[in-house]
Amino acid sequence: MPLPRTPAPLAIVAALAPLALLAGCAAEPVRTVTIYNAGSLAVPLAAAARAFEQRHPGVRVLQESSGSLEAARKLTELGKVPDVLAVADEAVLEALIEPGHAGWHAVFATNAMVLLRRPGAPALDSAGWVAGLLAPGRRIARAEPALDPNGYRTLMVLQLAELEAGEAGLAARLLAAMPARYVRPKEAELTALVESGEVDYAWSYRSIAVERGLPYVALGAAVDLSDPGRAAAYARAVVRLPGAAAGGADSIEVRGTPIAYAATIPRAAPNPGDAAAFVRFLLSPEGRAAIAAKGLAPVAAVRFGGPEAPPAAVRAAVAPEATLP
Repeated sequence: MPLPRTPAPLAIVAALAPLALLAGCAAEPVRTVTIYNAGSLAVPLAAAARAFEQRHPGVRVLQESSGSLEAARKLTELGKVPDVLAVADEAVLEALIEPGHAGWHAVFATNAMVLLRRPGAPALDSAGWVAGLLAPGRRIARAEPALDPNGYRTLMVLQLAELEAGEAGLAARLLAAMPARYVRPKEAELTALVESGEVDYAWSYRSIAVERGLPYVALGAAVDLSDPGRAAAYARAVVRLPGAAAGGADSIEVRGTPIAYAATIPRAAPNPGDAAAFVRFLLSPEGRAAIAAKGLAPVAAVRFGGPEAPPAAVRAAVAPEATLP
């Protein structure tokens, strides 16, 4: 007796059902927002991106993390244009990106310079960290100043420590205690050196210490670049860096300022609409809560900078509290 057979129409329907689902997916392609971001923003922005994607299921956020100067030079040197550029120092945008590649930026977070400490390394405090770093045998890592704001901020902290102590040559002595073998292209790579025990201390940000659960040395507001009320005192520290092209003859002067994380949308962004939606979300209470949960401190009030006003779609997230240029 022959086996029963599935009626042809039902078999056809069953076979075509998965194809229909695939066709439905193809009809609604996922849009992407590409962010070039500072290494210290990698985890906080990832948290904000996941929250954003839940509210915008048709958009996927992609991140490329690097030092802030390197991220900016992808645009200025290589012609690679992201949808959003988010850096650890608004001065990077002011010096390299505006007004040619973007006309505005939004300052959305702050931080403090600290020393990550290897568990087991001598505990230091704001009164004793200078002497502690100068003790024989200490292994201290820092980021490359030409690539990462943490690197040139380290130099600023050393200058401010010298000025506060009134001890000529102190900054040079501290710098000499940090040999080139412990210099890395970006701050994010320093954490691994501490966690592996390869170094005793590494220059970093408070948010990174909180995020990774590492002990750290607080330096004090006089030198850690965290206090907006000390802007004039921080400006005494000056570092000269390569300009728009890392290997070019031009250079830029960067003065010490309170740490200010900033984001912008380049003029040639491939997806400016969704980029504006993401920045608007980042500046919103929900976005600020997402980065705060990862140890990054949102600014008390969003501040806009640059030669032009931000797009209305971005400004609407924070107006009227935001300070406009």
